[in-house]
Amino acid sequence: MRAIKEPERETPVVNEVDLVVVGGSCTGVFAAVRAARLGLSVAIVEKHNCFGGVATAGNVNIWHSLHDTVGERQIIGGLTQEVLTRLSARGAVAKSPNPSSAYRINTEELKIDLDELVLAHGITPYLHTFYVGPAVEAGKLEAVIIENKNGRGAIRAQQFIDASGDADLALDLRLPSFKPETLQPPTTCAKIQGLNSLGMFDWQQAVREHGAEFGLAPDWGWGGLIPGLASIQLRADTHVFGCDTSDGDQLSRAEMEGRRQVRAMMDLIRKYGPADAGIALVDLAATIGARETKRIVAGYRLTGDDVLHGRRFDDAIANGSYRVDIHHADGPGITFRYLDGTEEVIPERGAKPVRKRWRDPVATDPTFYQIPWRCLLQEHVPNLVLAGRMLDADKTAFSAARVMVNMNQTGEAAGVACALAVKKGLPIQSVNPSAIRKALADGGSIINEESQNKTDAGDALQRA
Repeated sequence: MRAIKEPERETPVVNEVDLVVVGGSCTGVFAAVRAARLGLSVAIVEKHNCFGGVATAGNVNIWHSLHDTVGERQIIGGLTQEVLTRLSARGAVAKSPNPSSAYRINTEELKIDLDELVLAHGITPYLHTFYVGPAVEAGKLEAVIIENKNGRGAIRAQQFIDASGDADLALDLRLPSFKPETLQPPTTCAKIQGLNSLGMFDWQQAVREHGAEFGLAPDWGWGGLIPGLASIQLRADTHVFGCDTSDGDQLSRAEMEGRRQVRAMMDLIRKYGPADAGIALVDLAATIGARETKRIVAGYRLTGDDVLHGRRFDDAIANGSYRVDIHHADGPGITFRYLDGTEEVIPERGAKPVRKRWRDPVATDPTFYQIPWRCLLQEHVPNLVLAGRMLDADKTAFSAARVMVNMNQTGEAAGVACALAVKKGLPIQSVNPSAIRKALADGGSIINEESQNKTDAGDALQRA
């Protein structure tokens, strides 16, 4: 390969803080807010023009239930609950009895709420800013290099959180990683107007019958209304198969192919639907929704048995009740697996679901599962914390744990852990998980029996 030699240069330090968060998804923002509430100075680096990640730039507007699978006990609180309360005050949340889509959010309002959280906590925001690489001195991570309109710079810190999704910082530090043999395909989400005005025309059946004419493979998708926008639906009907979105070339092709599929679906409806159909493309996601790429080897690999049997962990930092949700990697369809022992496979759009049991009935079904701190605790860098979907988990466990409400909690735990590490002068590996759990509980996250009634995050965090 030919190469161009770049001249050596000195990179100016543009900021020095206690903590840098790389990645401004809700996971990253929640990590930053938690740490700031516990007294740390924080900077957060985000490549898009807004915070929120897949929830905003990706247009995915669904958060699952904060309760267990039977709806009897609240198991999730903290900043997820706070943000839902903030959005509700503006009519930007619609509740549903379906626990897998309990909250539908106006993601444009979410962008502004996340801005307000960042600014209210004195966090230094770096939007339109690319993380470039790490600066390591004497085996310790000293800074991250960034680039934006002001040029190239470095942010020094005591602690760092990788909330990039694809583990960009961790991989640059050459941490051990793994990639599943098959990857769940990414989806381009779109906001479309007029789908509810098609009358008796079954557009999804039409896509199934005529998709090949428009270059659409057999597929499966979902969608729903957006709070305050009665005529507009959020649609997630595309998959780009055989794609690894952590590869730059494949990501470029996937973005373009996802958009092509959205247009092809709409052109199909225009051809075969009612002549007066008033459908229009309102918005395309600024980023394709990546589900699965590389993950970092941590102190424990969460397994499908752990999730599906509701195993409890002494170092649990997150609870979840979202089902196992595996998008088929080799063609159309999706598999749902539930904690009550049932399974549902949807072969493709419009096909009848196949229902069966993945285990025999038991006297008492688990109603939620947990994510232990060890799944995020890498062993090689003393001041790096992982947060988000690069957690260590097998295919089945990952397919339940990866969703936003669960990942939000990993961000909160990462922020708390960094605050404890800075205050006690400890490497992250030496922070006591019990102290992390206590600080989370004091801050309103519902992670154990003792804290299940603590929901006033603001007051509790003041005490912390």
